[in-house]
Amino acid sequence: MRSHLLNDTTAERYRSSVTEGIERVAAKLAATDRPFTGVTVDALAPAIDAIDLDKPLLDTAAVLDELEDVYLRDAIYFHHPRYLAHLNCPVVIPAVLGEAILSAVNSSLDTWDQSAGGTLIERKLIDWTTARIGLGENADGVFTSGGTQSNLQALLLAREEAKSDSFAKLRIFASEVSHFSVKKSAKLLGLSQDAVASIPVGHDKRMQTVALAHELERCKKDGLVPMAVVATAGTTDFGSIDPLPEIAELCEQFDTWMHVDAAYGCGLLASVKYRGRIDGIERADSVTVDYHKSFFQPVSSSAVLVRDASTLRHATYHAEYLNPKRMVQERIPNQVDKSLQTTRRFDALKLWMTLRTMGADGIGQLFDEVCDLAVEGWQLLAADPRFDVVVEPTLSTLVFRYIPAAVTDPAEIDRANLYARKALFASGDAVVAGTKVQGRHYLKFTLLNPETTAEDIAAVLDLIAGHAEQYLGESLDRAS
Repeated sequence: MRSHLLNDTTAERYRSSVTEGIERVAAKLAATDRPFTGVTVDALAPAIDAIDLDKPLLDTAAVLDELEDVYLRDAIYFHHPRYLAHLNCPVVIPAVLGEAILSAVNSSLDTWDQSAGGTLIERKLIDWTTARIGLGENADGVFTSGGTQSNLQALLLAREEAKSDSFAKLRIFASEVSHFSVKKSAKLLGLSQDAVASIPVGHDKRMQTVALAHELERCKKDGLVPMAVVATAGTTDFGSIDPLPEIAELCEQFDTWMHVDAAYGCGLLASVKYRGRIDGIERADSVTVDYHKSFFQPVSSSAVLVRDASTLRHATYHAEYLNPKRMVQERIPNQVDKSLQTTRRFDALKLWMTLRTMGADGIGQLFDEVCDLAVEGWQLLAADPRFDVVVEPTLSTLVFRYIPAAVTDPAEIDRANLYARKALFASGDAVVAGTKVQGRHYLKFTLLNPETTAEDIAAVLDLIAGHAEQYLGESLDRAS
């Protein structure tokens, strides 16, 4: 079994095995003509359940053949132009190359003696990102597994900086369409159930700062502590960006930590055309970015950034076997001093390879393309009487629903839209997401693929309308 260990004696086996796998994936990508096969859980589960993991196949080709049947054939392919559902981007080749390298070398980014150059590359990318944001010379940060972890760490720092004598007094303010991880983080941080105050949004799905000011004033009046305001730069459902400059003013006025969740909108940091849409982000105390959403990186690739590097001390613990305190005096850089994680992948390498190959403008141009595409999609929807579209896009998300020509019960319209989404997924012709707006079911396009065209959007809208009309026709038949 030692022949399977990656080392100097198995380098050729490594090369041939990885090449064989890459050839399989490349062939699959080249032949994929729709984002999904439509396979059901009931159809796929028995094949996986039947595999005896205690009986290995002992042959790479055989394992890849099996993998074709249980994964590659039925995987949902985000690179396909009619995958329009969630915040999953197609990935750029330099980042995939970086993934292959980091997996093989397998550096762990917790301590210098496990990563060396990897530590410095990650720190360089953190500095690059904080400079793009404009956080100042004292800024710092660390790579994380994703936006949920980044938000959790940011709010941990905010909790500690609030210096309250009681967690029960702490309050977080976020818009009613902010990411669910804000409330989840509050629970994990030991805050009360009502610790997160949901601030209403306007018709543009942006936080209403008048309402925020009122809630901050009430918080102070009630003897509570405004721990943090979470401003979202790219909401999951609408891609809306909260009014960052106005929120920054209120945070300064009420001495409150400002966190910007830019997991989605961070692509604007590289934008050639639309960078101004996140003006005010430079005034944040902390920022979440997800490179694996709008920098076209493979999962996972995220970071939490802070204006004041010293606040990261709230996540610092020293262990004699790993990162003893003496290493700080010796100026040995250990990233575990900043992170909630200990063992941690060298995910920064993917972004490094991308920037060194394509440059920031190359990434920004791709993100600008999907933002432009969203405008085209919005124009199509606004001009199509079959659909109601919620809001003009700020980033690359469109929320809409099918509306039949005849007057129909709103609940029946809900069911028609749900049916259309499920039927489309089952067909494999396209994948779209769904959400609720004011209690009603809507559909959602999240456009992150520059290869998607307005023609693709129009074709998928026709498919949705066809499925919805089929449902409503069958519903009428049943009713009669």
